[in-house]
Amino acid sequence: MAAVMVLCTAGSGISAATDDAGDNDLPIPAPMRVETSHKGIFGGVRTEYKAIVSNLSLKNEAGEVYADAVTTAYISERQPGRPVTFVFNGGPGSSSIWLHMGLVGPKRVVVPSDAEDPGLAPYRVVDNEHSLIGVSDVVMIDPIGTGYSRLAGKGAPEDVYGLAEDARTVAQIIREWVRANNRWNTPVYILGESFGTTRAAAMLPYLEGGAEPLRVNGLILISQALDYTGSSPFPDNFVAYVTYLPTEAATAWYHGKVAKQGSLEDYLQEVRAFAVGEYLPALFKGSSLGKDELERVAGKLAGYLGLDVGYVKRANLRVLGGRFVKELLRDKGLAVGRLDSRYVLDEIDDTADGPRTDAASAAISGPYSAAFHSYMRNDLGVELDRPYYVSGPEVGREWVWVREPEGYYEPEYVNTAPDLAESMRSNASLRVMVASGYYDFATPFFDAEYTFWRHGIDMSRVTMTYYEAGHMMYLHQPSLEAVARDIKAFIAGE
Repeated sequence: MAAVMVLCTAGSGISAATDDAGDNDLPIPAPMRVETSHKGIFGGVRTEYKAIVSNLSLKNEAGEVYADAVTTAYISERQPGRPVTFVFNGGPGSSSIWLHMGLVGPKRVVVPSDAEDPGLAPYRVVDNEHSLIGVSDVVMIDPIGTGYSRLAGKGAPEDVYGLAEDARTVAQIIREWVRANNRWNTPVYILGESFGTTRAAAMLPYLEGGAEPLRVNGLILISQALDYTGSSPFPDNFVAYVTYLPTEAATAWYHGKVAKQGSLEDYLQEVRAFAVGEYLPALFKGSSLGKDELERVAGKLAGYLGLDVGYVKRANLRVLGGRFVKELLRDKGLAVGRLDSRYVLDEIDDTADGPRTDAASAAISGPYSAAFHSYMRNDLGVELDRPYYVSGPEVGREWVWVREPEGYYEPEYVNTAPDLAESMRSNASLRVMVASGYYDFATPFFDAEYTFWRHGIDMSRVTMTYYEAGHMMYLHQPSLEAVARDIKAFIAGE
């Protein structure tokens, strides 16, 4: 793809402060815009587009700047009326690098599809024929504290680093981008991954309500995390033992710890039935469970987990997800990945109850970072004098899930599913796509079903899709092709 720099105001400009900044305020970066022209073939569609890296000053109700948001937009000006899809990853504290260089953007970094170690640089970066640019304009959002986006002016951590604050801020980024680019009457889609799906649901009231309502056509939820009850594998949370079981069974299947008969999908239907019909009642009964029933359930559970029945009994039928990833291949001295249990890692301590490092994250973080930084500098011509935070350090230090609750309060699991359910009632045309990986220990696929079944969500407008990969299913070539095809069909209303 050819690239020509068209416009860049204020040079790198990113640390220059305007006159609005007082002596004790954070710097307010000068307006910045780097625009390049490109062309490519995406999904068989030849598309000419512009890549625009620019910043937006976010202001509070008093009109004071509190943050500077940097976005990367891919715009096809020869196809007016196209939808625009706003994209972000999760964390909280993650930049959009993963979706940018793995699924959505015009380039992608190639890592082994079979979950093998990708080796060392140089990594192969190729034209991404599966990019959404063929069917939609795309705006990659790095929330404040991630990527190049930072607090500015009067901004403080408590303005941004919390569930409600983050939702309000990212909704403001979308609205201000729409305003700056005159896209008010454009179909709007939101694509989030992991905590980005938590955010996507939480921000709907901020987008669709208020003084300037902006209706959303559809949500695309990659590895959904709306209700954390079923994705928090803690000892006192027996719901998670049930929601994690199909993922554990799929992982045992993948690594040859169970006999493979028929298809994986058929096998997982069997596991689901056991999880709800036999395992859940057994957990509910607890110490009142009879000896014969304990023996029967333990035997079946061990068979699905690919673990010794004695271990399952010692665990009192409660095998924690964080321990399973270490226990499954303990005989080989290997731990399977959390983000993608196809990956394995040979750790030093073979006797630990859980892994010290996520095998999937250890494999892919380096290639994605190297490829993205090279792409931004060499393809898009972006040279800024601040680091691009793949994972924002300040976000991790300052994040608070709930601030100053009023009245009676007890800790509870994060849950933005009710926000989605309410929004689907006020916006009767809002559609949702939920994409899940079978080998995902961060957001298990059975939890997606449990979440969407129980919060009053209109399932007639929900599309559930599944892939034989993990949290980032686009790491697996067949799953990349499938999820890209499914997203494009969803945007097209097919």
